[in-house]
Amino acid sequence: MSIIFREETGVTRVTQRRGQLPTREELRIWRDFIETTDALRAELAARLHSDSALSTGDYAVLLALTEAESGRLRSSELAATIGWERSRLSHHLGRMDRRGLVRRENCTTDNRGAEVVLTEAGAAAFGRATVPHLRAIRELFVDALTPEQVAAAGDLAATLRARLDAAPGPSKAS
Repeated sequence: MSIIFREETGVTRVTQRRGQLPTREELRIWRDFIETTDALRAELAARLHSDSALSTGDYAVLLALTEAESGRLRSSELAATIGWERSRLSHHLGRMDRRGLVRRENCTTDNRGAEVVLTEAGAAAFGRATVPHLRAIRELFVDALTPEQVAAAGDLAATLRARLDAAPGPSKAS
């Protein structure tokens, strides 16, 4: 079975060889993928911070809270939603709390837990950041690709996510 990658200079054919080490060409494609993804994320993060003074972590927290019912989530649920360890989230929430973007309250349904609540200032900051951030995503990602490439990127991401979700590994250990 072969996977075909179309490039401006022609077609690169990469043959899948399960159980073997990646070929030189597969490693080149992997490095290009990782380096480009890192550069894209760095540019988006820089623009987000420049436009709104929010970090990507702030934005992820605010997005999750904005999408949550009543603008609140249990800390453990928020950590799972954004894919962070609870200790990392706890430290980050402390910084966001000091800036007035969120507050922590005792859980209304369970006295043992805490909920993270979106504040008016947090909602306003998220609102100001969203349009410039979405424009940057359009400029740097969507407009750089053809509609077919965007669809292929979606397929690629879904395939990799399904593989990661199905595979046992250290990131799944609780």
